[in-house]
Amino acid sequence: MKPTIYDVAREAGVSIATVSKVINGTGRISAETRRKVAKIMQQLDYQPSVVASALTGKSTFTIGLLIPDLANPFFAEMARSIEDRGHELGFNLVICSTDNNPEREALYITLLKQKRVDGIIIATGISNEALLKNLVKQKVPIALIARDMPALAADSVLVDDFIGGYQATSHLIGLGHRKIAVISEHLGLMSSKERVRGYRHALEEAGIPYDESMVCVSDFTVEGGRRCTKALLQSDRPPTAVFACNDLLAIGAVQAARESGLVIPRDMSVVGFDNTVLATIIDPPLTTVAQPIQQMGRQVMDLLVQEIRKEKRVKQRAILLPELIVRASTDAPRSGTDG
Repeated sequence: MKPTIYDVAREAGVSIATVSKVINGTGRISAETRRKVAKIMQQLDYQPSVVASALTGKSTFTIGLLIPDLANPFFAEMARSIEDRGHELGFNLVICSTDNNPEREALYITLLKQKRVDGIIIATGISNEALLKNLVKQKVPIALIARDMPALAADSVLVDDFIGGYQATSHLIGLGHRKIAVISEHLGLMSSKERVRGYRHALEEAGIPYDESMVCVSDFTVEGGRRCTKALLQSDRPPTAVFACNDLLAIGAVQAARESGLVIPRDMSVVGFDNTVLATIIDPPLTTVAQPIQQMGRQVMDLLVQEIRKEKRVKQRAILLPELIVRASTDAPRSGTDG
């Protein structure tokens, strides 16, 4: 027997009117109560809006977008690209910032379904694959961007992260560096794993032994990059170059180097990943691996809208090529520092 609004109200310990307000996003309901009701709806799999929408066949012309952090310029630029293309196609965008927190991811997915969105774009590293498989099972159109789940029957648009990691590391090797560290987001993310795999492949190809002490895993913030670089510089074998798996981490690496009395790139070279606006305004300008953010955003929206309109039957996995952009943060190591 399907759960009712009465079941949700009873389990959450609130009135039916409160549940209704949470579902419709109306009224003065505290954030804590909204979270509590949404969690109960998820546990009971109570989805009145989805059922109603399916029965009426009405479109809300609204797309949900899950991203890890709007403060990260890469995701902010991506969201803008997706939103602009959505407006061109007649769709509005609801943006949800998850901080890669599993509870927030589940909460937002539930709320987006209750808001009757026509589809959801996933740009966050959801660790609970069952959440997305459940969406597919419920025939909610979804598409992934800058994330990859090969086992999931969904469209995806991503950059070749392996090639990007290989390009960044090969550039540093070509300058003469051999003590090259990498700062990565947690390796549970496929994108991070592939960038580090590209880094390792470039080292092996050049005959440079892979050293686990040269790998630092962090969150995706400037402070995370700063902490990692400080630790690397204080090690027995400090690096002469750092490949950071996003531009925020790279900026943190530059900050840590300066705090340690080093000059970029004379004493340490830094390469980032993403080519956000920050890469051009930092001093010195950052060498980085560019993702085609505008193209990715437009393409993922096109694929999702085609899915919503039932204009295609086959799922597509678009893999775009990154491009190394060389600026002033990389140079050859000083003589005698990279032995």
